[in-house]
Amino acid sequence: MKDQKKATRYGLATVAMWATVATAFKLSLAHLAPLQLLFYASLASCLVLGLVLFFQGRLGGLRQLTRAQWRRSFLLGALNPFLYYTILFAAYDLLPAQEAQPLNYTWAITLSLLAVPLLGQKLRKKDLLALVVSYAGVVVIATHGDVFGLRFASLSGVVLALVSTVVWALYWILGARDDRDPVVGLLANFLCSLPLTLLAVLCFSDPWPGSWEGLAGAAYVGVFEMGLAFVTWLSALRHAENAARVANLIFLSPFLSLILIHFLVGEAILPSTVAGLGLILAGLGVQRVGR
Repeated sequence: MKDQKKATRYGLATVAMWATVATAFKLSLAHLAPLQLLFYASLASCLVLGLVLFFQGRLGGLRQLTRAQWRRSFLLGALNPFLYYTILFAAYDLLPAQEAQPLNYTWAITLSLLAVPLLGQKLRKKDLLALVVSYAGVVVIATHGDVFGLRFASLSGVVLALVSTVVWALYWILGARDDRDPVVGLLANFLCSLPLTLLAVLCFSDPWPGSWEGLAGAAYVGVFEMGLAFVTWLSALRHAENAARVANLIFLSPFLSLILIHFLVGEAILPSTVAGLGLILAGLGVQRVGR
């Protein structure tokens, strides 16, 4: 049943969760290495997604997946959560949260660029304008406003944040024709990624967390960022009479996130961050016009 009010409630719940994740990433990375955070967050996500499917009576959907669908899950799981979050957490480890978070929002622009060679789509004039405006915002944030001096606070962190958008866009392009139940498919992807994450944490990090604060942070990231936010966003779109009105709620998230970053992480929000974020969102807005 379509219910715009219910869709809006689900959408606002999703935005509230998304607004907290940059803060949760940064606080968790003060206690865990990026691969440790990924491993324990993935475990928490598998648990919460499994519980959601169990209480909805749909957990049996995992048993109905074909071998081809499990192979697809391994490929998609290698991209997300394994590769995507490995790169994203590394970027957050190098950058202030106020910089890493808005850079991650350029994934929609990256998606439109990759759709040209991978899906045969054409770039429209407004896509090119969106690209220029959004990446101008990236330069403003990355240089702390010194756009002509081009002195980057952490060039490697910026590169990692932008590379993460490529992985995320690839994940959505490859998963666009996935005909599985979305939540069942996501849980299958996460389950298939766990061996990769475990191997990585054993080879390149320490599987044992140093503190309960790190574990609590990883649990929060897994439950809300990787798990429930996906479920509530799907619910919002499913109930929406006007999907565009729900989709526009995502523009609230980055500004709410900056407030939380300031008060909980303790970062002084730079004018260049606000200006750059404004340009990134303006570019995304240009891209959405007419859709």
